[in-house]
Amino acid sequence: MNKRLASLLSASIVVAPAVSAVELYKDETNSVNAGGYIDVRVIHTQDQTEVVNGTSRINFNFERKLKNDWMALALVEWGINPVGSSDIVYNNRFESIQDEFLYNRLGYAGLLHEKYGQITIGKQWGAWYDVVYNTNYSFVWDGNAAGVYTYNKDDGAVNGTGRGDKLVQYRNSYKNFNFTLQAQLKNSEFYTCDVTNISESGCQSLWESGDSAAQKVEFNSTLGGAVTYKVTNMLTLSAGVNRGEFDLTFGDGTTRSVEDLIYGAGITWGDIDAPGLYVAANINKNENHDTDNLGRLIKDAIGVETFASYRFNNDLRFFVAYNVFDAGDDYVIQPNFNADPNDVFKRQFAVIGLHYFIDTDTIAYIEARKDFGDFESTNKEQQALMEQSEDDGIAIGFRYTL
Repeated sequence: MNKRLASLLSASIVVAPAVSAVELYKDETNSVNAGGYIDVRVIHTQDQTEVVNGTSRINFNFERKLKNDWMALALVEWGINPVGSSDIVYNNRFESIQDEFLYNRLGYAGLLHEKYGQITIGKQWGAWYDVVYNTNYSFVWDGNAAGVYTYNKDDGAVNGTGRGDKLVQYRNSYKNFNFTLQAQLKNSEFYTCDVTNISESGCQSLWESGDSAAQKVEFNSTLGGAVTYKVTNMLTLSAGVNRGEFDLTFGDGTTRSVEDLIYGAGITWGDIDAPGLYVAANINKNENHDTDNLGRLIKDAIGVETFASYRFNNDLRFFVAYNVFDAGDDYVIQPNFNADPNDVFKRQFAVIGLHYFIDTDTIAYIEARKDFGDFESTNKEQQALMEQSEDDGIAIGFRYTL
């Protein structure tokens, strides 16, 4: 396959770390590959020790050669839970509830051409991830400062910065530049209320009664773009932006629009999989893009992620990461959850880890997280909840890649 064509094809697949593939079928026209990994770990955090799943997944990648140098492609990926997650609940009788074994992570199809680029439609990694994925190599603790996994560490599906839902995405390259443009075409509507202990249906009824404490929120399409420039074989620069808009209609009929915006840049030195030094960092400015640990929309914040590793010739890779997501004070837009506008939210932590490559696709690891965050609120119960989800921790795990 032409090097430029391979680069385009890999951009939407290998932009996520730790991707591998096994060929299942190939003829002159079609090919099918399977990939993914099983990752299991023992983790101690928040005064509890537990066996947990480590984002295990399986995917299938399809390619078909077409006429005039075009290629059709498709990918489906499911997250899997190999360790089980049964809970005992009581509802007039004791029951054991088992979480789903499979859940959707990615799914898209499209066309690829060496000259005209690649267009794909579906659930896929957003353009913004091209800018900031360079620091996302801790197995256990994702950065959560780069604006990818929004809405209290979700997968970034809603606003298209992570594994975005309903994306139309175009990729191409020119010399040492790679660029991505995308539109997220969706329609969503929900109700929120500046009232504690109320269901969404109750909030809707409050809005329909004309109460100004209730709002109908429409959050529909988003737009994003990114560019990556490979300065040398070792040095890469990236920059990008993603934008959406909340349209609020209050119960009393007044309206308001709130922009969801993130923009920033990244820098990378080295190859994470090669022996030697790897260093990466990114910075972003965001507005109405993410929530604090209580689900309150943050008015504006600055996020910085840094990652440095060294892979020795004895197959050990040592790394350290340091991340800051600073919303400061006066970050709460609405006085919901009885919030004090002077609440402080500063997520700040370090991760240190050691990965041992038993072979290329089999890794044993240990990672530890130290929290340095600053969370302040006049409501001490809410402050304790914010602090708890940012606790110190240590994990030992094993990753088997297909």
